[in-house]
Amino acid sequence: MKKINYILFALFLFTIAGCRQDFLEKKPQGELTLEQLTNQKGVNGLLTHAYSMLNGNLNGTWGNYASGPSQWLLGEVTSDNAHKGSDPGDQPNMNDLERHNPNSTNDNLSAMWTRCFEGIQACNSTLKILAILQAGGSEIPFSAARAIEVQGEARLLRAHYYFFLARAFKNVPLITESTTDPAVDNTADIYPSIVADLKYASDNLAAVNTQAQVGRMNKIIAQAYLGKVLLYQQKYSEALPLLNAVIAAKGGVNAITTMPYTDNFDITKENGPETIFSVQMSVGGDGSGGDNGNVGDMLNFPYGSDKAIAINCCGFFQPSFDLANAFKVDANGLPFLDNSYRTNPYKSDFGVANKANYQLDRTLAIDTRMDYTMGRRGVPFLDWGVMVGDTWIRNAANGGPFLAYKNVIDAAQIATGSAPGTPNVTGLNINLIRLADVYLMAAECEVEVGVLSNALTLVNNIRTRAGLIKQKVAPDGVTKLAAYKIGLYPSFPDKTYARTAVRFERRLELSLEGHRFYDLVRWGTLKTTLESYYGFEGTYLTYLKGLTILPRDSYFPIPQEQIDRSNKVLKQNTGY
Repeated sequence: MKKINYILFALFLFTIAGCRQDFLEKKPQGELTLEQLTNQKGVNGLLTHAYSMLNGNLNGTWGNYASGPSQWLLGEVTSDNAHKGSDPGDQPNMNDLERHNPNSTNDNLSAMWTRCFEGIQACNSTLKILAILQAGGSEIPFSAARAIEVQGEARLLRAHYYFFLARAFKNVPLITESTTDPAVDNTADIYPSIVADLKYASDNLAAVNTQAQVGRMNKIIAQAYLGKVLLYQQKYSEALPLLNAVIAAKGGVNAITTMPYTDNFDITKENGPETIFSVQMSVGGDGSGGDNGNVGDMLNFPYGSDKAIAINCCGFFQPSFDLANAFKVDANGLPFLDNSYRTNPYKSDFGVANKANYQLDRTLAIDTRMDYTMGRRGVPFLDWGVMVGDTWIRNAANGGPFLAYKNVIDAAQIATGSAPGTPNVTGLNINLIRLADVYLMAAECEVEVGVLSNALTLVNNIRTRAGLIKQKVAPDGVTKLAAYKIGLYPSFPDKTYARTAVRFERRLELSLEGHRFYDLVRWGTLKTTLESYYGFEGTYLTYLKGLTILPRDSYFPIPQEQIDRSNKVLKQNTGY
């Protein structure tokens, strides 16, 4: 779906007047009347705009870091997986998010709020105009089947935007195509509406959208998303059949073992069999420059003086020391589930006085996924060459020695895979839901309903696939760079062990993909996990020492500008 110049018109001002009115300050590009929009082309244009907001970008490329679909800032930097990185003075409001000390004027939170509500407005407008068109008049309506499909697409997209807002802000005003009062407060639970939209989409969309365009909403996406939302509400028995239906549609519980892990992050292998809900990025050919690209991750590349750096911007989003150590394995190739992975911690060149003498420990037993999740010194980084250390890091004292990996493309792909003149805006799609995520959500449900054997099978199939990943070797093409090993669990002896193993596997498989903070919140482990993490990570990055987590830190403050524009109808979250 391509970003379009969306023209606002008076008919729909009420749909978001209680939440955001900044569009009133924009210079209008033109005006379309209700009559001009009440036709198939008008409805399709509105729906296209609803899709276009999936990349989190309303206008231009800069400033969409929190609203980007990868959720690297709100979903990972706020957790134990990653640091903001870069220099402390570059995007300083991100520092407050990492430290869980943001205020209500944080520009990143404002971006998240406004971009999601722009998407919601587009969905509401689609549904309202569609209803008018189908009611009869001079214009030819859609077929009954296509009208239902449009409703399903718009309602699924609306559910997505509301889910993103509910996870981040908790208390969000519910505005639909039927809303007539602009003074909508944020005291009601919006999850029932999210579930209703997803149920409609699940019940009415087909497994393959009739428009035959990659990225269109369909039944499988709806089932996976509904299962996810129900899981977030701890409705495990309701979520599990939906997740199992998705797994069956994708080939069954063993299918993932044939789907290469690295294909999920390869711009030449997009929309493969593991893909479920992927945000389609586009650069160059559509004339939009980088607007349709992955603008949310445009800061998250190496930054330094080494000429081997293929995309030099801007040193943000650095994996944590704790995450690096979490990839260590025991003699059986299994992870250390009790945080003992912090014993004899990974030896990087961080803090080493004579860095020229640093030698990579090639005997270290690790999960192969480590070197496809983060860049570390002495290991090849895609096709860029061997990562050589600080000359690839903008400010190690503010982010550590590691680099994000999954969002980066090969140097050989930049000419066609990045926006012209802006190589840090790539066309790499972002997977909002992929099959491994569904396996692990289903495994989580199986644990909670008491069928540990099914959970074991799902987790072990994830690990079997991980064991097939190509192991990294030195430039000589032979010397392995670690004692790579991924073993299978022989059993899940009890529910507590199984729960811990499933949760740890989510971290290993899905790290840096935007899930971690939200997982910790829904598990009720945010405080214990992060305060333990601060104790360990703070021995390297001192700004984390002594930090504590408050009850309010499970969500973020409502942007003050939205409260002001609502004439105080919106209420600030408790604790802010």
